[in-house]
Formats: sequence, structure tokens, C-alpha cells
Amino acid sequence: MRLSNLADYAVVAMCAAARHCGGGRTSAAELAAETGLPVPTVQKLVSKLSSAGLLRSTRGAGGGLQLARPAAAITLADIVEAVEGPIALTACIEGADCTVGHDCSVRPHWPLVNEALRGALAAIPLTQLAPSREIA
Repeated sequence: MRLSNLADYAVVAMCAAARHCGGGRTSAAELAAETGLPVPTVQKLVSKLSSAGLLRSTRGAGGGLQLARPAAAITLADIVEAVEGPIALTACIEGADCTVGHDCSVRPHWPLVNEALRGALAAIPLTQLAPSREIA
């Protein structure tokens, strides 16, 4: 299994946003500069992550982006699902056509596998991925 580039970039952007916790708001342009990601990509990610309730955007003077909830309450599973949708290793779980179809003996077991994968990703909080900056 491999994450899409967009999901990978979402994790990178959320780690950068988490480093701003307690220090005010940031912007898509600042996140792009910090991460080396293109501004249009970060803007797309900000939209998806905001829609998923992971980022909050405030307009006007003093506005900007900030985490919508504490970094410890945001998991790798939350970020991946915000970009990719529900975690599923096979398309047949989502109702897509399958060449094996009704004769598949493995299909009933995929939900267990998917839940195990989601559980592993949900066990990794953003705080573990983006440790806060140490004060010198």
C-alpha cells in the first residue's frame, strides 16, 4: 500500500500547521514556503482539510489558518481520510465491480483488514509526527 502524493503532502502540511499551535495563525503561502510544496497544492489541501474539520480558516485582520482541534486529537487516519476518503485496500468494499464477484471467499474478510489498517493509522497522533519546536 502506498499513499497518494496528495495524502503524503497533506500529512506534511498538517505537521507544519501543528508547529504553529499556540503561536497564532499561519497561511497557505507560509505553509507552502515552510514545506516546499507548491502554493496551489497547499490551497487545495487547505480546502480538503478544512472541509474535514481538521483546519479552521479565519478571514480578515489577524486571520489565517490554525488546527481546528488540538494536534493530539488529530490522527494520521483523519488526515489520510480527509484527502483519500475511507481507508479501504480494495475497491470491492466500496461496491465497485469485481471480476470474482459472489464467488469471492476473501471479500467478507476485507472489512477486518481495513479496520486493522485504519486502527494502526488512528493510533498515530499528529503530535507524534510533528513534535513541537524546542525552545532554546
